[in-house]
Amino acid sequence: MPDTAENQAKEQPENRAKEQPRRRQARGERRIAQLLEAAASVFCTTGYTAASTNAIAREAGVSPGTLYQFFPNKEAIAIELGDRLMHEMRDAYGEALAPVDPATPLEEAVGAAVDRFIAFNCDHPVFFALMHGPDIPGRIAEEHDALHATLLARVEGLLSSLLPDTSPADLSRTAQMCLGLYKAGLELVLGHEGAEREAYVRELKNVLVRYLEPLVGEHLGRDEAPAGHL
Repeated sequence: MPDTAENQAKEQPENRAKEQPRRRQARGERRIAQLLEAAASVFCTTGYTAASTNAIAREAGVSPGTLYQFFPNKEAIAIELGDRLMHEMRDAYGEALAPVDPATPLEEAVGAAVDRFIAFNCDHPVFFALMHGPDIPGRIAEEHDALHATLLARVEGLLSSLLPDTSPADLSRTAQMCLGLYKAGLELVLGHEGAEREAYVRELKNVLVRYLEPLVGEHLGRDEAPAGHL
């Protein structure tokens, strides 16, 4: 029977052979993340249309040849970045649009949802730049439309629990208005910083609350009547 040292000597080349692909894969993932971060910066600064692969490579501190090892063109970079952002966005609105306790004040419910969405967009300003730019790649536009449809359905579902007697057409219209108001306010929020940004966030919340209050005010933020009260 071969001794332990001989077995170890035979196993070492095999272990090294297995380890090398894993290391190359890890390095590749880090490089991709580096390039996507650089692309996000360039897209925010110049917009998608004016951005170039050379500018992205320069921002990442690599050669254009290195960039082309991972992405064939600017569109491929934008699509990968958009896919990752939309996955995160789905997680964000899943939390933001969770069912609301009927005893929750309307201001609190609206504020919590707006804060989650605003936080996501402030952390990833490239999301707005990509999704609302004048010349985004077709696949991103299609996926964003699908995301919007899903988000709209979630808002409608949330409203239907608060307004059980409202017709589907009215629920859809109200949900569309909520999203339209939010998107208009979001552009103003992202266009400012510091105290001014916070002021616009407050204004956005106020607009949504004042729009929804006549509709859901009797259903949200009202505790059950005490026992025996008529």
